[in-house]
Amino acid sequence: MLKWKKKTPQEEKEKVSVKDRFQSVQSRKGTYSVAMAAVVIVIAVVINLIAGQLPDKVTQIDVSDKNIYGISSKSKKILKNLEQDIVFTVYADRSDTDERIKTFLDKYTALTDKITVEWVDPIAHPQQMQENDAQSDSIVVSCEETNKSVSVPFTDIIVSDYSSYYTTGSISESEFDADGQLTSAVNQVTSDVKKKIYRTSGHGEMTLSTSIEEELGKSNITTEELNLLMTKEMPSDCDMLLINAPSSDISEQEKTMLLDYMGNGGKVIYIMGDPMADTPNLDAFMEQYGMKKISGYIADMQRSYQGNYYYIFPQVSASGTLAQGLESDMVLMINSGGFVKMSDQRDTLTVENFLTTSEQAYAVTEEEQTQGEYVLGAVASENDAKLTVLASESMVDAQVTDYFSNLDNSTLFLNMVMNNFDDVENVSIKAKSLAVQFNTVQHAGAISSFLIFGVPGIVLVCGFAVWMKRRKA
Repeated sequence: MLKWKKKTPQEEKEKVSVKDRFQSVQSRKGTYSVAMAAVVIVIAVVINLIAGQLPDKVTQIDVSDKNIYGISSKSKKILKNLEQDIVFTVYADRSDTDERIKTFLDKYTALTDKITVEWVDPIAHPQQMQENDAQSDSIVVSCEETNKSVSVPFTDIIVSDYSSYYTTGSISESEFDADGQLTSAVNQVTSDVKKKIYRTSGHGEMTLSTSIEEELGKSNITTEELNLLMTKEMPSDCDMLLINAPSSDISEQEKTMLLDYMGNGGKVIYIMGDPMADTPNLDAFMEQYGMKKISGYIADMQRSYQGNYYYIFPQVSASGTLAQGLESDMVLMINSGGFVKMSDQRDTLTVENFLTTSEQAYAVTEEEQTQGEYVLGAVASENDAKLTVLASESMVDAQVTDYFSNLDNSTLFLNMVMNNFDDVENVSIKAKSLAVQFNTVQHAGAISSFLIFGVPGIVLVCGFAVWMKRRKA
């Protein structure tokens, strides 16, 4: 039989000491910190479980430096205003389709309830693909209401650089253009507005680059060549006339046709050619609309590229339609001519500059150098007529736009075209570079864990460490 043993005074003292230790302020704070840590951990687990059930379009977060899954404001505006129902028929095996395309489709179509996505395996359903005249690995964007459809191949979404094969022995991916291609397709199948631009010929004019032609096509704008000497009058379907850097002058007859066309509310974009070329009829046409050509090449001592005074970054003062989508507000013009706004303008005419040099610019000829501030781009308006003059074709030269893709050369030129039309919107969207490897976070739980344990977790750990230190003390 066990007997109760009376505790000695020393044992009673130790008992009280242990009891007091757990009732101390430090002990209570430490216990609170441990309890809080447990609560936070439980919350994190619950959030991770919930996040694991969310769809990929919510949990996949784009952290690429080029934001390849980012959807432009132009696309969001078009999707928000969609009235017709659209079907995206993807002719591909979903399991084998590039994850970037699938991810973008999820994010893009989540912005509107007007788009339905259907996947058709071309191997399992070859007849359906043949009936719709479709190709494998493509997205057919169709609208039943307008009875229009546009096919977007995967190769137009993930663009490859085949020229790299000759230097590296392999073909590299260069661009991700899902935003631009899909928005263009949606615009084409829903819009009934089409415009036609005639390009003059017969004077050594430059041609537009393939990329510019393609961007115009995205806005339902087509181009066609026109020799003014072979026609008696301007075609009735001419929505705008482009005179692109002629190397020789137009005739007196052609000048008269241009003035008549403008008098009837015509739209003309004139891109000046060689500044030293003798073009009295073209010069007279400009002067009719308040702009006087300056002889010589323009050099800018203040706004030049790496000290090359003939490589100019003009001051951009565009507004309204001309300013839409400009990201850097920088364009490059090489070996440009220049002009000035004439003071003796008629009251019905307005001339607005959108590209100018600094005051430290010079018009340089073999005989002299004349300092001044020169105009490199302007729009003259009178009633419904518009004449847009650009001082150098280098702004839309493919070698410039491709090499300096971060500049706004292409965007500004396309805006110049759209500025002539009230019912056409520039839906050209720059492709995202794939030069830097992309990345995505595949589970929102990882993000939530970081947010929970990133800062609060550090606080808890520090608090726990302080408690342990005081306990030992």
